[in-house]
Amino acid sequence: MIQTVPTPQAAVSVEAVLREELAHGDAMLGTIAPILRHLLANDDHSVFGDEIIARVRGVTADLSRQLLDEAAGPGQTEPAPARVDALASALVDVPGLLAHVHAQALEWQLVQRLQARLALDPVLSPLLQALIASSDAGTSGLAMNFLAAQARFCQAQKRMKLPLAELPGDLLHGALEALGAEAGDAAAPAMAAIRQRYDESCGRLGLATRLVMGMGGGAVAALSITHAGVSLFLSALSLATGQNRDLVVLSTNEAQMARLALALRAAGLKPQAIEEQFLALHPDVALPEGFENLGADGAAALLARAGGYATA
Repeated sequence: MIQTVPTPQAAVSVEAVLREELAHGDAMLGTIAPILRHLLANDDHSVFGDEIIARVRGVTADLSRQLLDEAAGPGQTEPAPARVDALASALVDVPGLLAHVHAQALEWQLVQRLQARLALDPVLSPLLQALIASSDAGTSGLAMNFLAAQARFCQAQKRMKLPLAELPGDLLHGALEALGAEAGDAAAPAMAAIRQRYDESCGRLGLATRLVMGMGGGAVAALSITHAGVSLFLSALSLATGQNRDLVVLSTNEAQMARLALALRAAGLKPQAIEEQFLALHPDVALPEGFENLGADGAAALLARAGGYATA
């Protein structure tokens, strides 16, 4: 991008362009959850056999089976398909859960795409390799734990699974409430046991957050997707902008490029560094003319006025 002397007119112009693009993106975000519910409820696989929908459907059913297995206890037969379907339908109505499963599927799709196009390792990124080699035992150990968790995430996504322990705390609570409504008092001991052994900080997303926060000022290195890898990059951008991580995942979609550009600028990246991220994610897309005149504070203000991912 050719750097020009900032002018008030140029800054206003690029803000207007980005505000309009962000409004279009917000309108799309508001339709995602209702459309997903419709597609998941529709049995016409020939029409709705898209990979993402199939993955969301599969993961939701897997969560249902895990919950019912926990409620039944060891040595019991597999839950009847009708019970699995009924609980899966209830899980779809847990606020935020469908959005999270959808975001996980999109993250895995992005991991696969960048592995195929850029040979970016889905598990061991250059940054993670450096953190593992750290002389600080705490950092090294945390990085090794994240490495193992990321490897499990990749294997689970291939099998269309998501361990209950990997759900964010509020979503696990909602899933357990759905189980209690379906299974009644018989599920109470299992629900208590799941809550007792749950530790959000030890899940993949919790480990990523701890790892990025532990980097302090060096966390800017995690805002390079080719250096940090997809998953650490997403967590770092979420932390840097205060956005929900699932929304950050959605911002990597081609329909949300204005949100991504604003988030990267709000996180403090210079235009050249932002162009590098777009080259990795959207190589055929150029930043709008005058983008270099938009400051980090202006980008953050635009983001703050934007909508979020409707999860209800």
